[in-house]
Amino acid sequence: MFRKILIANRGEIACRVIATARRLGIATVAVHSEADAGARHTRLADEAWPIGPAPARQSYLSIPALLDVARRAGAEAVHPGYGFLSENADFAEACAAAGLIFIGPPPAAIRAMGSKAEAKALMAQAGVKLVPGYHGAAQDFPTIAAAATEIGYPVLLKASAGGGGKGMRVVEAPERLAEALEGAQREALASFGDQRVLVEKYLARPRHIEIQVFADRQGNTVSLFERDCSIQRRHQKVIEEAPAPGMDPARRQAMGEAAVAAARAVGYVGAGTVEFIVEGDAFYFMEMNTRLQVEHPVTEMVTGLDLVEWQLRIAHGEALPLGPALPALRGHAIEARVYAEDPARDFLPSTGRLLHLRQPVEIPGRIRVETGVRAGDAITPHYDPMIAKLVVWGEDRPAALSRLATALAAYEVVGVATNLGLLRAIAGHAAFAAGDLDTGFIPRHAGSLLAAAPCVPAADRVAVLAAAALVVLRDRAGAVQAAARATDDPWSPWAMMDAWRMNGEGYQDLSFRDRDGTAVMLRAHPGPDASLRLDLPTGPVQASLAEEAEALWLTVDGVSRRLGVVRDGAEITVILAGANHALTLLDPLAPPSTETAGGDRVTAPIPARVTRVLVQPGDVVERADPLLVLEAMKMELTLRAPMAGTVATLAHAVGDMVEEGTELVTFVVPAA
Repeated sequence: MFRKILIANRGEIACRVIATARRLGIATVAVHSEADAGARHTRLADEAWPIGPAPARQSYLSIPALLDVARRAGAEAVHPGYGFLSENADFAEACAAAGLIFIGPPPAAIRAMGSKAEAKALMAQAGVKLVPGYHGAAQDFPTIAAAATEIGYPVLLKASAGGGGKGMRVVEAPERLAEALEGAQREALASFGDQRVLVEKYLARPRHIEIQVFADRQGNTVSLFERDCSIQRRHQKVIEEAPAPGMDPARRQAMGEAAVAAARAVGYVGAGTVEFIVEGDAFYFMEMNTRLQVEHPVTEMVTGLDLVEWQLRIAHGEALPLGPALPALRGHAIEARVYAEDPARDFLPSTGRLLHLRQPVEIPGRIRVETGVRAGDAITPHYDPMIAKLVVWGEDRPAALSRLATALAAYEVVGVATNLGLLRAIAGHAAFAAGDLDTGFIPRHAGSLLAAAPCVPAADRVAVLAAAALVVLRDRAGAVQAAARATDDPWSPWAMMDAWRMNGEGYQDLSFRDRDGTAVMLRAHPGPDASLRLDLPTGPVQASLAEEAEALWLTVDGVSRRLGVVRDGAEITVILAGANHALTLLDPLAPPSTETAGGDRVTAPIPARVTRVLVQPGDVVERADPLLVLEAMKMELTLRAPMAGTVATLAHAVGDMVEEGTELVTFVVPAA
């Protein structure tokens, strides 16, 4: 087995590979950009080497930098993880030329399957049915437009050289094709260095089912069953499970045989995933990912295998541990991807520091959390916003669903917006429980899945206000006591926090603003013990706060509840019953705030890089005309005019990094 390997990746996949390598006694070399200095994967590895600035093209995508570290660190092999250079044939060849073993398929197989167009041609020759589409070399607009017309709208544009939803656009009508094609080609070029696209018929209610395959250099190729990845947003997977709900043995065998044939057709070696679109009784080849997949843990949970260990052993020249035989399929596993994003804002990524992170307790073989971050780490605009993968196993699908719901309820994140509410809604949705899945599940059920936060029960609202008030008063008392200890007179009456007043009852007033902007004032009266009487808008309560076993316990009128409170200056988040309740402590002496942004300007919704400027000062635009294109966290976002008018100013140029809220475009509004 290898003595030392370099992991050419970051985040949770780097941590995942390190875990298996350590179990096998293999030393690991981590790499990191400037933005990832001190990241979790760098602290789990035996060594951590810097490779460049934060932008991926200058660090994780720099082949010379990676090979230089591998040489200097004495690594024998390179594991590419997934994403970045994992499906880059040039990188695989460069590793071989440097005397390193690439822990992945041969470059020829990467090239053959890395091009969706070439892969579809190979599958057509092998007799595997394809979705109607155009996979040709000509990429000019007239050719693409003619192909789309022949196929019939709606059509799907897809990057030929990659996956993950990058360079993918659904085009409903011919007049939308030009803009969609330009955007797809631009995003494909930025993500994969190749702007070629293919065109396919957009199926109405397809399922996305993929087959995990493995092959060794001795000629053995096996299928390790299927995964259903139909629950998606922005053409990217959110929830995956194995086995696929409703999969019968005959179809499983047919799809497995097709996947094995696909791997053998290109002389495949290592881990790969053959993806199919399934509609009704038919399945169509979509693409092959020549790497380990993000969702590989669900396969591990239902087979009991370590797929990273299989990768390492095959790359070292060993045969498949099971030979050509299949492992047994046991139970059901579901993976939920926890993202730093805001579903209510069309899944815009969210950046910021993880002020609080509490993950479900892991139970071997039952609950598994794979993450590359810790509390205090920052989610930056440079990389994918995934926080973690939560994987659960049950004896059957209902048991797995129950365990998923329980684990999601225990997940706590403060500091960035997350999709936890969406994941919980999916896990509890009747259609999901019934296995009524397809790639349009989220948009079809958006009314219930993405509904506004439900009305907070009266008891919960009292608990939230009481907890926030008690934490603020506790912090104030701590600050006063610390200041008193630093003086020559720690027993000064000015250091007391008993709210004593001459000729009157002692109390303190606090004001908060909740998420919807409503101001709430309460009055706190100290009691003879550690409790306080709080005069709330709904009436007085007796409340106290205690910390036990790393948890806060709030007692209100004799009833105790466990909760969490995270404070960041004036911003206070109370975590109660799995939900975050945000409050802002108001300063009565602060001047009133003013709103500077209006409808005559466009601001950046997230920290991002400007990749295209589509207008100039003086241009007349209509409402919804495209103005700028931003790129952040592996996603492209087109900003459009909020009104008809004339462009007055453009504050930034292509290549500029902008923060959230930065003014980008202003308008001269036509006189009424």
